[in-house]
Amino acid sequence: MRLDWQTLALQTINALVLIWLLARFLFKPVAAIIAERKALAARLLDEAEAAKSAAEQSGAEAERRLAEIAAGREAALRAVAKEADKEKAALLAAARVEIDKMRAAADAEIARARKAARRAEAEDARRLALEIARRLFERLPQDARVAGFIEGLAQALMALPAAARADFAENAALRAPRALTPAEDELLRGALGRALGRAPAFRLEIDPALIAGLELETPHAALRNSFAADLAEIAQRLALGDEDAQ
Repeated sequence: MRLDWQTLALQTINALVLIWLLARFLFKPVAAIIAERKALAARLLDEAEAAKSAAEQSGAEAERRLAEIAAGREAALRAVAKEADKEKAALLAAARVEIDKMRAAADAEIARARKAARRAEAEDARRLALEIARRLFERLPQDARVAGFIEGLAQALMALPAAARADFAENAALRAPRALTPAEDELLRGALGRALGRAPAFRLEIDPALIAGLELETPHAALRNSFAADLAEIAQRLALGDEDAQ
């Protein structure tokens, strides 16, 4: 086989021309396009990375906000629970105070009821004792119901100051359980006259409630020497004794 060097040279020249043409009119634009596409891809990758970072930052911010919300919720729940505990404690304290008041009121009411019951029992006992005494006194003879009290009344009158005796001498009412007999009237006036130093002037008032005895009264003072006065004094002392005992 024989080489045609002329033909080979022409083909080589054609190939070089073709390569130059491709490099000038094809490879450079394609390389520029490729470079532009690479730059675009890099920019897109950068933007994607930035978006990813922004998304990650947004996610972190969202998580931080969620954490803050959760912490605020926990704090609010703790505050509400604390306030509820305080309110519960206040209500319990108020309830205890109210219960103590009710208990104290109930105890006071029970004490008053017991005291009233004891007072009623004592009053019944006093009435019974006084009624027994009154009935016993009523059995005294009629003459003893007056005459036996004249001297005691006169002595009580004599023990008074002079001014008080003068008041009894001028403005007195004599109370007796019944009308006086002439002998009782004479005996009474004599005893009172000796106590007053002069003849007495009094008006007689009949009061069967005295049972026995005599009483002298003026608008300013009174001398009582009767079973009714003695019974009243006994009743008063019994009542005071019951109050002291309670």
